[in-house]
Amino acid sequence: MIQQYNPNSEGSEQSRGCCRAGVSGGNKGGDFQQSCCKLSATNWLKNYETPAGADSLRVCEVRFKNDHKDFFSYTPELKLKEGEIVAVEASSGHDIGIVSLTGEAAILQFRRKRENQQVGQLRKVYRHAKTTDIEKWTKAIELEGPHLKRTRELAMELRLDMKLNDVEYQGDRSKAIFYYTAEDRVDFRELIKRMAEEFRIRVEMRQIGMRQESAKLGGIGPCGRELCCASWMTDFRSVGTYAARIQQLSPNPQKLAGLCGKLKCCINYEYPAYAEAYEQFPDERTVLRTQKGDAVYQKSDIFKGLMWFAYTNDKNNMMAIPVEQVKNIAEMNRNGSMPEKLEDFAFIKDVQALEVPVVGLEGDLTRFDEPRTNKPKKNRNNNRRNG
Repeated sequence: MIQQYNPNSEGSEQSRGCCRAGVSGGNKGGDFQQSCCKLSATNWLKNYETPAGADSLRVCEVRFKNDHKDFFSYTPELKLKEGEIVAVEASSGHDIGIVSLTGEAAILQFRRKRENQQVGQLRKVYRHAKTTDIEKWTKAIELEGPHLKRTRELAMELRLDMKLNDVEYQGDRSKAIFYYTAEDRVDFRELIKRMAEEFRIRVEMRQIGMRQESAKLGGIGPCGRELCCASWMTDFRSVGTYAARIQQLSPNPQKLAGLCGKLKCCINYEYPAYAEAYEQFPDERTVLRTQKGDAVYQKSDIFKGLMWFAYTNDKNNMMAIPVEQVKNIAEMNRNGSMPEKLEDFAFIKDVQALEVPVVGLEGDLTRFDEPRTNKPKKNRNNNRRNG
């Protein structure tokens, strides 16, 4: 029976997406095994065998801490499988990572993400991690939590306007990368000097953005689920305000912004479907001319294919016109003819729709609080009568 080992220290192997498995009975020894993390990948070509002698070097994908991974090359003599811990080449020394993808699937991913790079230019996988490598690796991970806390204290003592988010130790304990966010440029030379003297390690400071900070720290979004950037997203696409406007979302910045203070990444999820449907709509500046009067655009329902128009002299009465009918009326206007009235083409008629205040729609949510707010008022009136 295999059980999961949960270290009590703040920095643990679980930050790398793996756990230690042992036998039943409380024995915490055993091998490391891969657990679920956002950088795990499914090898859909697992049963496909690479032809012998196809390439002198092969490609694998190796993940490190739970927010980044990279491609490495290795020789065919080195048999690698997903979930194995390996020692790989680093800028100085070596690092320890976990194989996330091998075989033809890794080659396809490499060609998709690194079009202009050759396999021979990749860093190499040295070997399977030895017991001494894993011991040094786990000790380095256990130092991340205390050292991050101490670094924050040093930054406060030096009065540096920066926020330290995370730290990642290299597998051989020769280097540590500290990630931080700051609005302005920070002079952290004195901080690095004191960190190097106290930790006795080579320190690198790396600035990240607000979205990367949310991905590292995690959190719960307004939808009630874990943040997408912290749970499964591995790349960030730009989110524009046009994507929110075309979906007819509320222009309230507080509702459109995520925990990072930027536009929510989920705005991009349904944008392609809206954009494809919106291509069939005519220009919103289209004016429909009838014998009763001119009608201007008010709003639209993209998936129902309806556009709402209202007369310029009676904007409180809106009518939903199908997109095809709007195009037909516009074509009639270009040919010099006008229909008698717009009501003949209306699919839905909304009378006095603009008189409904927007605040009232949101205020309906407070109906659950009405009994609570009314009860104290009754008590106050009773007290006044008794007095």
